[in-house]
Amino acid sequence: MNLASIRSLSEIEVPRISKALGIEKEKTNTFEELKEVIDGLFGVVRGKFMQFKYFFPSENCMQWEMQRCFAYEGVKRSGVIDQYRCGILYRVKCWFDILGLKYTLTPPLGFCLMHNGGKCSGEIRFCF
Repeated sequence: MNLASIRSLSEIEVPRISKALGIEKEKTNTFEELKEVIDGLFGVVRGKFMQFKYFFPSENCMQWEMQRCFAYEGVKRSGVIDQYRCGILYRVKCWFDILGLKYTLTPPLGFCLMHNGGKCSGEIRFCF
């Protein structure tokens, strides 16, 4: 149910934030344009409590590192961390799906990376 809510929210927030920032959905034809969109989206939705980094180490590549995950900590306290599917990465994936982008996500989206591997980091490669 949480993932369905995230998908619905993303379908609303991507167009609204893009419009507010003066970025057209069609303006993701190049990696440089996509970086502008990503920076705009994170600039609006990222709270101060969200401790992660994202960067663009090479052409068509975005990497992330989560220093401390509020979702992991909260779900772990609730006692269901072994069942938790990452909603944060899913939200970003929804953004890219809504923008009509082709990409690969490594590691693949699934259960909590912090819980299963001790860290949350990875990369997204875009195909333009």
